[in-house]
Amino acid sequence: FALTAPVPFGMTLGHEIEVLEHQFARNGVRTMIGAARFVGPHMLAVRSGAGSAMSEQQVEAERVLIAVGTEPYRPEGIPFDGRRVLDSDQFILAPRVPRSLTVVGGGVIGLEYATIFAALDVPVTLVEPRPRLLEFMDHEVVDHFVYQLRDHGMTLRLSSEVDRIELGDDDCPVCVLSDGRELRSEMVLYTAGRRGATASLNLGVTGIEPDERGRIRVDPATFQTSAAHIYAAGDVIGWPSLASTSMEQGRAAACHAFDQPLPKSGANFPIGIYAVPELSSVGLTEEEARRRGVAVECGIARFRETSRGHIMGVESGIVKLVFDLATRRLLGVHIIGEGATELVHIGQAVIELGGTIDYFIDNSFNYPTLAEGYKVAALDAWNRLRHREGAVLAFRGRAAG
Repeated sequence: FALTAPVPFGMTLGHEIEVLEHQFARNGVRTMIGAARFVGPHMLAVRSGAGSAMSEQQVEAERVLIAVGTEPYRPEGIPFDGRRVLDSDQFILAPRVPRSLTVVGGGVIGLEYATIFAALDVPVTLVEPRPRLLEFMDHEVVDHFVYQLRDHGMTLRLSSEVDRIELGDDDCPVCVLSDGRELRSEMVLYTAGRRGATASLNLGVTGIEPDERGRIRVDPATFQTSAAHIYAAGDVIGWPSLASTSMEQGRAAACHAFDQPLPKSGANFPIGIYAVPELSSVGLTEEEARRRGVAVECGIARFRETSRGHIMGVESGIVKLVFDLATRRLLGVHIIGEGATELVHIGQAVIELGGTIDYFIDNSFNYPTLAEGYKVAALDAWNRLRHREGAVLAFRGRAAG
C-alpha cells in the first residue's frame, strides 16, 4: 500500500486551473487574462500586464456573463494590516497559526476558520451580532454544533457587536464590543460578510445598478440582469453562494444566451459547511416546514450508535430526517459530523425523486457504514408515525362506539 500526504491548497488550486484551461482549449474557448471593465453596453476593455508592459484591448460581445465573485467586506475604521488584523483573503495568502484568535462574524467562512484553529488547540473567541449561528440551518443540528464548539473550548460571544478594534500596549489587537467588553488576542480575523467584486466593472454604462453590497440582481430562471444581454452567476448574485450552485447557474445562463433549452435545476440543492465538524443540509428544516403549515415527524440517528461510528471512535454527529406526516415523503435531511457533505446526497436523491420513509425502511444499507444512519433515523421516525396512526385509529373507534 502507499501512504500519501495531503495535497497543499496551492497545488489543488493550480490543478483546478490547469483542468479549466485544458477544457477551454479542448472546446475552442478563447481566454484573456486581465482586468475587464465595461466601456459600453456591448464593449469591454481588458487591461493586462503592469507598469510599462501594461496593455489594453477592447472586446465586443453580443452576450456577457459576469461571474466575478465576491471580496471581503472591509468597513471603515477596522485597522486591517495583513498581520494582526486580517480579512479571509489576506489570511489565505500568508497563513500562520497564532497563539490566540478572535474571529469577528459567525457566518460560514468565520465558522470554518474558527473551528479549524480550535482543532489546532488555538484559543478562539467568536463574535457574532445575531443570537443564533447559521439561522438557515436546522436549529436542532445547530444546537448540537454549538455544544461541540463550546466542548472544544471555543468562546462564543453571541448577540455581540464589535464597536472598534484597537492595538494594545503589547501590540496585540483588542476588540472592544458595543457593551464595553474587551477581547484581546494575537490575531483578529474579520469575516463579517462579503461584497460583490463589481466596483471596478463600470456597470453604470450598462444600466445595471448593484445593491449596497455590490451584488447584482438577476432573473432566477435565466440569470439575466436588468440589461437583457448581460447575465450574472455565482457569488456575485448572492445566496446561496456555493461553488456547486454557481456552476449550475453559469450553465443555465450559457444555455439561455445560446438559445439552448434551460437545464432542469433541482429545487433542493445541498448546503455544505466545511467546519470541524462538517454540516450539510438539503430540503426543508423542521422549522421551515412548520412555518409553511406542514405537519412533520422527525427521526434522528447518532453516529456513535452505528457500528461504523463505533469503529471510527466517533462520539458525536447526527443524521436528522424530516418527513411529511400526511404523505410520508422525505422533506429534509440535516447532518452534522464525519462525512456529512458526502452523506447528504443520499437524501437529496430521495427528496428529488419523491421518496417516502418506506424507501429507508424497506432497503438495505451497507454494513458497517455511516450511511446506515439513514435507516436508523427512519426507523426512529417510523416508530412515532406508527404510534400516531394507531392512536388515530383507536380514537376513531371510540368515537364510532
